[in-house]
Amino acid sequence: MATLEELNAAKVEGDHSLRRRDFINIAAVSFAGVGAVAVAIPLVNQMSPPADVLALASTEVDISKIAPGQAIKTSWRKQPVFVRNLTGAEIAAAKAVPLSELRDPQTLDERTKPGKENWLITLGVCTHLGCVPLGTGEGENRGDYGGYFCPCHGSHYDTAARIRKGPAPLNLHVPDYAFTSDTVVTIG
Repeated sequence: MATLEELNAAKVEGDHSLRRRDFINIAAVSFAGVGAVAVAIPLVNQMSPPADVLALASTEVDISKIAPGQAIKTSWRKQPVFVRNLTGAEIAAAKAVPLSELRDPQTLDERTKPGKENWLITLGVCTHLGCVPLGTGEGENRGDYGGYFCPCHGSHYDTAARIRKGPAPLNLHVPDYAFTSDTVVTIG
């Protein structure tokens, strides 16, 4: 039979081996966690926008030379942006459309700034497959509703850049913008 001292020694030796095993497990898991973080950081960083895109985080547009009824195409974050000075007739036509007729219901007031409803600023990227719609240049096809027409698959947008006909699911996107003066708009 084992003496009390032998049993205690065996118990102490068993406790040490149990603690040693716990330490090895904790160390291995910690090492794996540090390795996973070391691998994940470069992967996450490569998904961040490049420095040249971040430098274009905002752009200023001089709108003083855009006459009512005209539009210009500019660039922001390497994407086209349409800036249109709506006429009174275009504003009235946009406001007269019942929201129930729209695929993506938005009023003109939701798409413009208060007191500046004649200035419509949208990304010039069709929401169907990313083509650039026509309608900013002189003589370009403006579609059946007088706004924009996407020549790739035939989407028609109205004067408020809302989708009215064709495969596009959504209206042209309105980016964040602010009027810094009566003649300058900052987009972004």
